[in-house]
Amino acid sequence: MEEVSRFLISGFINSSERYTNNIALEVEGIKLSYGQLREKAESIASVLRLHEEGDGTGLSAIFAYRSVTAFAGVLGILIHGHGYVPLNPAFPIERNALMLQSSGCSIVIVDGEAVNKLDRLLAVLEKRLILIIPDLEDTSALEARWTQHRFLNANHIKKGSFCYRKPSYTQNSIAYLLFTSGSTGTPKGVAVAQRNVISYLDFVVPRYCITENDRCSQTFDMTFDLSAHDMFVTWEKGACLCCLSQKDLIKPAGFITNSKLTTWFSVPSTAIFMKKLGILKPGMYPDLRLSLFCGEALPMEIAKQWAQSAPNSIIENIYGPTELTIACMAYRWDPEKTPSECEQGLVPIGKPFDHMEAILVDENLHEVPLGEPGELLMSGEQVSLGYWNDPEKTAAAFVIPPGKAKIYYRTGDRVRFSDIGKTLVYLGRMDNQLKILGHRVELGEIEAVVRKESRIDGVVAIGWPIIPGGAGGVEIFLESEGVDISVIKNRVASILPHYMVPRKYHLLNKFPLNSNGKYDRKALAKLLET
Repeated sequence: MEEVSRFLISGFINSSERYTNNIALEVEGIKLSYGQLREKAESIASVLRLHEEGDGTGLSAIFAYRSVTAFAGVLGILIHGHGYVPLNPAFPIERNALMLQSSGCSIVIVDGEAVNKLDRLLAVLEKRLILIIPDLEDTSALEARWTQHRFLNANHIKKGSFCYRKPSYTQNSIAYLLFTSGSTGTPKGVAVAQRNVISYLDFVVPRYCITENDRCSQTFDMTFDLSAHDMFVTWEKGACLCCLSQKDLIKPAGFITNSKLTTWFSVPSTAIFMKKLGILKPGMYPDLRLSLFCGEALPMEIAKQWAQSAPNSIIENIYGPTELTIACMAYRWDPEKTPSECEQGLVPIGKPFDHMEAILVDENLHEVPLGEPGELLMSGEQVSLGYWNDPEKTAAAFVIPPGKAKIYYRTGDRVRFSDIGKTLVYLGRMDNQLKILGHRVELGEIEAVVRKESRIDGVVAIGWPIIPGGAGGVEIFLESEGVDISVIKNRVASILPHYMVPRKYHLLNKFPLNSNGKYDRKALAKLLET
């Protein structure tokens, strides 16, 4: 297959040569220039080059928190010519083991903090591994406990000894392999190709006018594909990546200001929590010129308040599942026209990127008439390679609809073209439709009414109790310390048909979040079981 002339690591390499002394990364109180970060990455790449055992997967893993070693590890793997597979020390050990075993990686880069969990991970693995631990000079204790594995520490990493050569990537070489939740409880590996990510970068970098003067936020764990945007959009043009700690993510206002961020990217839940903390006040973030939200629905009221807090910022709601490479659709906030285009109190997801195509289909994959809701299917250069070593799941999700000649990915999202501007509005997940008393109900519609009547942004509707063929009713969770539920109940009951009226309301000071910072609906549902 034809080699590619440009690949995911290219932007960083070019920036390291053009902006050698510019700060590329700020993390854990450490600042690294492009030259320094490249030196660390090439040191890791040199170890990979010397010790790779050639198992044929073309993948290497990272078991690390967001640290210097984690970022240098990603770059080192790509420089070496492999794709990277991020694990997450915050995940249950069994999940990390499944991800590692499924990927087939024989080399794992481990940072100093994750070493504390390494014993538990190795205890459930059978495959022999090469473990690169740049943050330790002495690994003798680990070597004594785990004689079947090979450990390479800081003394094995030689600085300045690496001669960079262009990796021999092809169009379909894997840039990264990310695991998403599977309906069976087993993580699904999404294989994203070099060409997929390059198509994304080629569209968004000029769209957002990234330059060497930008200071960009980094809020996502590496197991969340939005982290790839943070890293590679930033490094494409010599900008600085500013990584928030867990403490900063709880109260990000000071970080935004003190770090002089120019671009912000997070899930909407972070902005909702910021509003609740009172840190979305008018004019608080004048230095922000770009604000992006992705990963879940963006409430209109949150976008309004963010626009007031960051008056000089462009605000975009971008959309895209992992299988479509980070994001593939965008909607730009306009205070004049956007409110009229919102449905269910949510900002539209907009229009496809120039090289992507969207169709809306019914359950038989036939296109629905314009204006009718349907499942969103997308085709184009960002459609990933499919699910790792799982042709059955790949065939079910990556389909050729009737009358079409190319592959479309089934997003599972229910959308509709708006009457104004022909933009797409998000109506909810296909699996968030359920039957109540024989009626088909959209949980998103109930959430929209409750959100409007309660004036609370954090609203989640759960079908409960689950019965054969649907649910016995709906219960509502409100992210609020205190509110008069009786007033809300009466207002909602006067608007919704009887079968959609929530049976119970539950107040939580803070919603549980999943590893990607989104509202954890499964955790909320479990609260109803107790």
